[in-house]
Amino acid sequence: MNTLLDRLAGPGRLAFAVGLAAFGALQFVYGDFVPGRALPWPSEVPGRLAWAYVSGAILILSGAAIASGKRARGAAILSGAMIFLWALLRHLPELAANPHGRVLTQTGKALALFGGAFAVAGSLPALDRITGGFSRLVNSKDGFLNLGRWCFGAWLILGGVQHFQYTDGVVTLIPAWIPGHYFWAYFAGSALIAGGLGLLLPQTARLAGALVGSMLSLWVVILHIPRAVAAADPQRRNEWTAVFEALAFAGIAFVLAGSLRAGSSEPARRRSTEEIWRLTRPARSRPVE
Repeated sequence: MNTLLDRLAGPGRLAFAVGLAAFGALQFVYGDFVPGRALPWPSEVPGRLAWAYVSGAILILSGAAIASGKRARGAAILSGAMIFLWALLRHLPELAANPHGRVLTQTGKALALFGGAFAVAGSLPALDRITGGFSRLVNSKDGFLNLGRWCFGAWLILGGVQHFQYTDGVVTLIPAWIPGHYFWAYFAGSALIAGGLGLLLPQTARLAGALVGSMLSLWVVILHIPRAVAAADPQRRNEWTAVFEALAFAGIAFVLAGSLRAGSSEPARRRSTEEIWRLTRPARSRPVE
């Protein structure tokens, strides 16, 4: 089982990279920042298109870097920092003033993409050219992976709860050819909550990531892509954004499943105990003169 899970990190990074590059491409189409469903550019502030194009180019290059494995850790950190600064932080005042469904949903997506980008960074090799205290920060492995695990797990739980709160809206997203819409809405909500709780528990995080990633990948194929293709209005950005959000989320889940080997502190404690035992055994077994 562990060998199979180990193989998921690479495909997960690729899925996240494609989602990230697609966000950047959509920014050229929509003329605004896309990942994390950021608030619209303030109308009184000039430079919206310039920022959309520059940050879109950065996202495309970051996706290409992660997909190729060249400068990938730095690209993942940069994209995560951008999503944090431009999407997550900007949602927080709105969330504090009016914490309703749409704001919660968009803030949750920004949180998941921010944490997921750093989880992707944590799954990649360290940056050799950076030394000193800053190196410990940017080359974090367990810290970045656990940040992604907590952020993504929290978002899954929130999304699952909202399936029960807004069931009538959720059932409209399910394709007409699938029977039992309300059953599947409740089932999906339960699965999201279970997956989020599973990620928050170190003992089940890897399996939960694999199952959540598989579920979200299926949603991309049978739900999001058909809805985006069928959208009559090409300016309905939510449909295509949702496609690449789901793809990026699936990639984050697979990265966590394939990389969270040290998600619990138990292996480190076990190695430490064994090392102490080996070091002290000669002294204990030495004959008394």
